[in-house]
Amino acid sequence: MDAEAGVVVDQLPRRQYYMNLLLLAYQSFGVVYGDLSTSPLYVYKSTFAGKLRQYQDEETVFGVLSLIFWTFTLIPLLKYVTIVLSADDNGEGGPFALYSLLCRHAKLSLLPNQQAADEELSTYYRNGFAPRNGSAPWLRRFLEKHKKMRTVLLLIVLCGASMVIGDGILTPAISVLSSMSGLQVRATGLEHRSVVLLSCIVLVGLFALQHRGTQKVAFMFAPIVIIWLFSIGGIGLYNILHWNPNIYQALSPYYTVKFFRKTGKDGWIALGGILLSMTGSEAMFADLGHFTSASVRVAFVTVIYPCLILQYMGHAAFLSKNTFHMPTGFYDTIPEPVFWPVFVVATLAAVVGSQAVISATFSIVKQCQALGCFPRVKVVHTSRWIYGQIYIPEINWILMVLCVAVTVAFRDTTLIGNAYGIACMTVMLVTTFLMALIVIFVWQRNIIFALIFLAFFGSIEAVYLSSSLMKVPQGGWVPLVLAFIFMSVMYIWHYGLRRKYQFDLQNKVSMRSILSLGPSLGIVRVPGIGLIYTELVTGVPSIFSHFVTNLPAFHEVLVFLCVKSVPVPYVSPDERYLVGRIGPKEYRMYRCIVRYGYKDVQRDDDNFENMLVMSIAKFIMMEAEDASSSASYDIANEGRMAVITTTDDAGTPLAMRDFNGLADSLTTRSSKSESLRSLQSSYEQEYPTVSRRRRVRFEVPEDDDMGQQVKDELMALVEAKHAGVAYIMGHSYIKARRSSSFLKKFAIDVGYSFLRKNCRGPSVTLHIPHISLIEVGMIYYV
Repeated sequence: MDAEAGVVVDQLPRRQYYMNLLLLAYQSFGVVYGDLSTSPLYVYKSTFAGKLRQYQDEETVFGVLSLIFWTFTLIPLLKYVTIVLSADDNGEGGPFALYSLLCRHAKLSLLPNQQAADEELSTYYRNGFAPRNGSAPWLRRFLEKHKKMRTVLLLIVLCGASMVIGDGILTPAISVLSSMSGLQVRATGLEHRSVVLLSCIVLVGLFALQHRGTQKVAFMFAPIVIIWLFSIGGIGLYNILHWNPNIYQALSPYYTVKFFRKTGKDGWIALGGILLSMTGSEAMFADLGHFTSASVRVAFVTVIYPCLILQYMGHAAFLSKNTFHMPTGFYDTIPEPVFWPVFVVATLAAVVGSQAVISATFSIVKQCQALGCFPRVKVVHTSRWIYGQIYIPEINWILMVLCVAVTVAFRDTTLIGNAYGIACMTVMLVTTFLMALIVIFVWQRNIIFALIFLAFFGSIEAVYLSSSLMKVPQGGWVPLVLAFIFMSVMYIWHYGLRRKYQFDLQNKVSMRSILSLGPSLGIVRVPGIGLIYTELVTGVPSIFSHFVTNLPAFHEVLVFLCVKSVPVPYVSPDERYLVGRIGPKEYRMYRCIVRYGYKDVQRDDDNFENMLVMSIAKFIMMEAEDASSSASYDIANEGRMAVITTTDDAGTPLAMRDFNGLADSLTTRSSKSESLRSLQSSYEQEYPTVSRRRRVRFEVPEDDDMGQQVKDELMALVEAKHAGVAYIMGHSYIKARRSSSFLKKFAIDVGYSFLRKNCRGPSVTLHIPHISLIEVGMIYYV
């Protein structure tokens, strides 16, 4: 009986695992594969649009099918499904996920804000791999030593990210225009400009609905793509049986060789159309965060691969017997009785595919912003339950304008396909290069395996990219121009932030000068907590001395707060807060570092101030329990910080209870005058979200085991919190020195200055209450 029970218990988790796997695989169709599954709409039309029209015979069709089959097998199936999906960063994918992995296993980041405490994060290193250990330590030392090489690596990653944004512009244009062009097959009197107008209307509607998020219609996405896949798979099988059952012979690589022997240079240029069969493969890796690698693999192997291969074979079978239809597209292969249903499904599938790549664009912009490579923009989280669904208004409207402009300007899927191919192949090449470094530094395999991977897949993709570059005059210039603009924005912003951080690092206030001021810092200490925002992880920023010079008063408790992005996808709440002390205990000065991952949601948390006070209180208790801290202050221990657990209420030194009503202003010690309190109440009436913030009252429990010095420090912290919290932030202007080069002056004085003035302010991004904000103006000469 016990044995039978053991078998049942063992089967239940396994059954649940498979159920979850199938559910995730089902959901992945609507998010991951929308772009890849709509490729048959334009592959053959783009391939035969150029000089390949001169070779309208069955042998050429067999050669094109052979190329499509092996391209689709080697890149999406072998490279992405088999290899690249295994290189996830704690479940996240994309160029920046690979870059963050490399920055953690080798010191490749250009921002000098890394700390040893970051390496202790549970998600920092890949399980089973030793930190900073690889098969080629000489290569790691070379990259870490030479700043120019690290800059080149960053530019390569930014190029990949820029091309992904380019995909977000070109994918909706080519997908919607291709699907709407099917109207001309049956409505022969319909003018092409009418098709373009209808496409623009669909595109505007698509982008206009982005603010609602994908959650409400997400359930519809997967069925649409699945119906589309089975429809085109069934049509492909019908065309094989009806037109040319011998088309299976084209799967032999022999026909690929014959194709190039016959067509020569014209065949090589036609590769720019064939590569469109694998566009969307990058989405399998980039959108990995919503699913698991196993579910993405199951969906591809069981449905995507067989249905698309059948469709490409069926289309080739039709063309082999109807060579005069080569310049036309996908819709000529559809049997007349099912034309209109397939047209409707194709249009819906094109919208779904566009939605997926737009969402991926939002995600990569957020990653760039978190890692300091994109100006601050508004990020709206459209789902309370699904973590990664976001909407960025500024990016959405920029994408819409550029997408409609591309559609109106080119009006031809072939020209848009030329641009689309360059963007997709560039992203794939960047992924291949980064994967080669992952094999060395993260997987810790022999460098020979990395070179084999780079040579095999890199050479294939380089051939396809070279073919696409031949079409730069025919629309291929679009992604190059867009990539140059986005890369310039990203790099100039990152360069400006880096120079600003280096200035702060070089001009921070020395501890000896602070100690010479004494516990009062040489100024009046008023009740309350002063939160001084800084990007420094060590030392006191120059903003502090600048503030003291202009206003000779400061708060009783000072907290130097650093909100920092760590190159990991997520930081556990128990590892988020790092707290330390600045100066002796009687100075009441603390440092707090709040760490977020590049996929973390920095919500407008009403509880942030309370969490901060509780973290400092826990640090005071931890420090008191440490015997070594009872000694006199030592300047050598200035950088010591402790990780504070925020989710565990055990051992909490302060009691916290909700407090509402007028009694708060009567019983709480406050430094605010009656006029200030009346101003605050009027402000809260104007902005109801402020008045809805959670109000709590802290109390120091009567504990005989607690030392008097610790109790006094906790009481001072509590009274300062009840008196009020002020947010002090630098309002900086960055200018290049007169001796700087022309490029540096242009980048800092023109580029970075323009971006800083036109992006969201740091106080808005950090959700700082405007009524409590104090800004200190400073000029940085870098």
